Amino acid sequence: MLIVPYEEARAELGVSNSTFLARLAPVEDPEEARAFIAAIKAEYPDASHHVPAYILGGGNSRSEFCSDDGEPAGTSGRPLLAVLKGSGLGNVAIVVTRWFGGTLLGTGGLVKAYSEAGRLVLAKVRRAALVEACRLELDLPYHLFDRFKILAAEAGAAIVEEGFAEAVHLGLTLPLDSREAFEASLAELSSGAVHARLVSRFPSRRLLAGD
Repeated sequence: MLIVPYEEARAELGVSNSTFLARLAPVEDPEEARAFIAAIKAEYPDASHHVPAYILGGGNSRSEFCSDDGEPAGTSGRPLLAVLKGSGLGNVAIVVTRWFGGTLLGTGGLVKAYSEAGRLVLAKVRRAALVEACRLELDLPYHLFDRFKILAAEAGAAIVEEGFAEAVHLGLTLPLDSREAFEASLAELSSGAVHARLVSRFPSRRLLAGD
C-alpha cells in the first residue's frame, strides 16, 4: 500500500536572516511535479533559490528527482530528498524557497537548513493511503432520494453530480472495494429496480485513521 500526502502543506524557517519556505504537495506523475515546481517559482520570483525534490511511486517502481537550483552542490537538493525518502511517502513533491538574508551559512549550515525545512513541512502533513476508486452513475426515483443520500454517506461515497428530470440522475465516487456492498444496499433500497453504472476507475487518497 502506497502512503501519500492527503493534501498540500507549508512551513517556514528562519536561519541567520535567511528565510526558508517549504511547500509540499501530492503529485501523480512527473508532469504534475514539474508544474508544482514551476508554480512556486512563478509565485515567488524575488527568491534566491527554489530547491525541489520529489518521489513518485513506491517500491521497485519508485522514481526520484532533486536539484540544488544554484546552491553549492550537494547542500540542498540531496539533503532534502534524503528527508523526503525517510518520511516513507510516495507521490510527493517539496520545494524549499530561500530568500538570502546576507549571511553565508556555509556547507553544513545549508544542509542543516534545507533538511530542517523539509522536516518541518513533513511534520504538518496528513497522510493517506492511495486506493483505487470508481465513479458510478444511476437514475433514482424521487421518493428514494433522501434515503439514498444516507446510504451513500454510510458507504463512504461522495455525490459529485446531480440532475433533476423525470428521475434524479446522480454521479458519485467511492472506493472500489466498497462498490459491492454499496450496490447490495442500493438493490435493497430500490427492491432491485435501480442499478449503478461503472463510468471510470481512478486513484484516490483515503485519509488514514488518526491523521
